[in-house]
Amino acid sequence: MQRRDLLRLAAVPLCGPLLARPVSAAPDNALVERLRAGGVVLLLRHSTTDPGVGDPPGFRLDDCSTQRNLSEPGRQLAQRIGAWVRARKLVPARVRSSAWCRCVDTGRLAFGHAEPWSALNSFFGEDAARERQTAALATAAAAIPAGQFEVWVTHQVNITALTGQYADMGAGCVIEGRAGAPVRVLGPFALS
Repeated sequence: MQRRDLLRLAAVPLCGPLLARPVSAAPDNALVERLRAGGVVLLLRHSTTDPGVGDPPGFRLDDCSTQRNLSEPGRQLAQRIGAWVRARKLVPARVRSSAWCRCVDTGRLAFGHAEPWSALNSFFGEDAARERQTAALATAAAAIPAGQFEVWVTHQVNITALTGQYADMGAGCVIEGRAGAPVRVLGPFALS
């Protein structure tokens, strides 16, 4: 591990959970009804991965073998998320994902498909993209009509930038976009 990687790893607790509120509670019936009513996003962090932070040096988005990917427990958790949604007869209008394989795989395992969207891509270590991508997500969330909801699979840094909350792998929250205002977190989403 290179020195800069060790410094990033050491900084994670200072930049993540201590500054952001954690998302850890199981979804309740009111949240299920809110998903049915639409105009919201089920915002998820990718499911559990092989150990590590970020990706190996030289990783490529077009080659999953160069990235940190889902672990077997992570694949199982993604499938459980999909089963939970289907058991409640919830059908997302769209499933959008970061282009990272761990996000695309989470979406595909849970929902059968995932549409890569660059606004959900990680900006870990790239502060210049943070504001642009976060603004694009807030605008898109505000445009989701009543009667529909979308699922967005992304990374912890994106979730924190958009909501101010920290999500464990395979967890997230339901958000509502509001024109000209920050998104509103309606409740946490996490399966035990």
